[in-house]
Amino acid sequence: MEEPRCDAAQRERITEPVHVTGPAGPWDAVREGMARRGNASVHTTWGEWLTAALAEPALRPLLGRDWQRYRHTTDPTIRFRFVASRLAVRYTAAAALGTDPAKLDLSYKPGGRPYLRGLDQIDLSLTHTDDLIAVGISRNGRIGIDTEPADRRLAFSLLQNQVCTEAERAGLAALPEAEQSAGMLRLWTLKEAYTKALGQGLRMGFSEFGFAAGGTGGTGLLAPDGTPAAHGEWAFGTYPVLGRYLVSVACHDAGLDPSRDTSVSTMLDEGFVAMVSGLLDPV
Repeated sequence: MEEPRCDAAQRERITEPVHVTGPAGPWDAVREGMARRGNASVHTTWGEWLTAALAEPALRPLLGRDWQRYRHTTDPTIRFRFVASRLAVRYTAAAALGTDPAKLDLSYKPGGRPYLRGLDQIDLSLTHTDDLIAVGISRNGRIGIDTEPADRRLAFSLLQNQVCTEAERAGLAALPEAEQSAGMLRLWTLKEAYTKALGQGLRMGFSEFGFAAGGTGGTGLLAPDGTPAAHGEWAFGTYPVLGRYLVSVACHDAGLDPSRDTSVSTMLDEGFVAMVSGLLDPV
């Protein structure tokens, strides 16, 4: 399989997405990534969480404020994909923070971005396509994650002006057609991840910023003319997963407290600890 597309320095700053197969994990790589790099991400499939969704006796406290939406979703496919994605977010965050998933208060910002109430330093990102779910978490700053099927074809001739900077167009134009499509897909996921990290999504024009169009790719943020647009505070990577998807991750280092202790009990005051520990009834 193709190697992850990020250079050695970038790879050291981003924890490579780990495949978890349900509530049992494995979660060691998430904990290690948070301790060493301040970020972690996972990928999974909604089918791998189906047993937990159907058989978990404590599903209601696990879902918290998502319980009502789960109950009132009538389409069974949408219903189970929804619960799988929320369980994946909760278990990922719980592994990263050293707590129980039912003790976290998961909520949503305008636009649907998940966040943990009372844990302002922790940033979350969620994405899904087809049967894949991917979750990113960071304690250093903003994180964005995006995924697409690896065989998705993006026509360079049709999308170049909407997706690419001038420098990216020049780089991709020199490639064979098949490589152009693959390059466009990589750029698309990187740009989605970056704009999600910023909280902008598709509202931000993709031709207003860029990445390297070939080679190791994703090594830094570029201005439209191809010159560096950042000074090391951002790290990016694109990873092939499960043999059929690409996952791109954008991580920002905001220069926050570098403490590696991300357990809930040390990040919150006693009032918040009581709330996320389930001592208050979930909404």
